[in-house]
Amino acid sequence: MSPQVADASRGLDHGSIRLSSTYDSPMRQAVPVTAVRTVLTADLTDAELAVIRRLLDVAFDDEFGDEDWDHALGGAHLLVSEDGVPVAHGSVVQRRFLHGGRSWRCGYVEAVAVRPDRQRRGLGSAVMAAAERLIDGGYQLGALSTSDEGRGLYLARGWTPWRGATAVLAPSGVTRTEEDDDSTFVREVPGGAALNVTGTLICDWREGDVW
Repeated sequence: MSPQVADASRGLDHGSIRLSSTYDSPMRQAVPVTAVRTVLTADLTDAELAVIRRLLDVAFDDEFGDEDWDHALGGAHLLVSEDGVPVAHGSVVQRRFLHGGRSWRCGYVEAVAVRPDRQRRGLGSAVMAAAERLIDGGYQLGALSTSDEGRGLYLARGWTPWRGATAVLAPSGVTRTEEDDDSTFVREVPGGAALNVTGTLICDWREGDVW
């Protein structure tokens, strides 16, 4: 792992943000922080990508497939590292969504994972805070698809469950994706997409899971 990744675990990387994980008391005691490194796929080495992929395999109990990995590439990675080794990860990739009669630039969250022995320590929230910063500053809406286990994290962070229909702009045309209606969440961005969460949200096509 490169020295740059090792620096990220200490918050020294210029692409990092530092997020407080505990309340800053009036006594101004030392406050533990989580440093999140933001880095493009293009700026990661093959060795770094391989370590991230292993983290995802472990976190998803070997159910993270090659198409899932492909979906996590090409955008920005949010990394929390300890001693130079990633222990938490998320990605934000650009997609195009159709809603309300027009196309919108969407920051789509992928591959949010925390190593099992580091879970329940606020690392997932730290990764999501970094992802939300990118979405709010660079996209017209945010979106993600979650499992039942992950719903609590996104609800607590103010993400909105999509209550309408979902669909995909497939090669054969717009196709309903009923199985994804209950797992799709969105994030409204000030000045961004005007969302009707009971309407129809259409994502772009990709191989594997489209949401």
